[in-house]
Amino acid sequence: MKEVTLYTDGACSGNPGPGGYGVVLLYKNRRKELSGGYGQTTNNRMEILGVIVGLETLKEPCKVTLYSDSRYVIDAIDKGWALRWRQNNWMRNKKEPALNVDLWERLLALLAKHQVTCRWVKGHAGNPENERCDALAREAIKEADGSSAVY
Repeated sequence: MKEVTLYTDGACSGNPGPGGYGVVLLYKNRRKELSGGYGQTTNNRMEILGVIVGLETLKEPCKVTLYSDSRYVIDAIDKGWALRWRQNNWMRNKKEPALNVDLWERLLALLAKHQVTCRWVKGHAGNPENERCDALAREAIKEADGSSAVY
């Protein structure tokens, strides 16, 4: 299995508001950067979407080390929250529905395909790849600002 390093970040200008994600994929001496933006979204949606886009880019099952500054994403994966939400018919508890179900469904399918190890990285703390993902996400926001795309 190929070993890939995946850095992701999501950002929003207002929450909800224009948003974007940034992705850096590293494999051996190769690097791929991806980003995208939406006119109306939330920070959490962009955080999840960054991971999805990174994993969907891989052409075969891989061992992936995922770096994200999103506790929401890392904990939902590592602590099994997303799996539990799905098992409970997408309810966080007896009264609260899970949010972003469409994205969690996509991400859970990808997590079943790849061997993903999660690593939380503190945001805006000088990690070069995390900083690059943040810059990509913020550039994508500027491109999406004023567009009517909703995600």
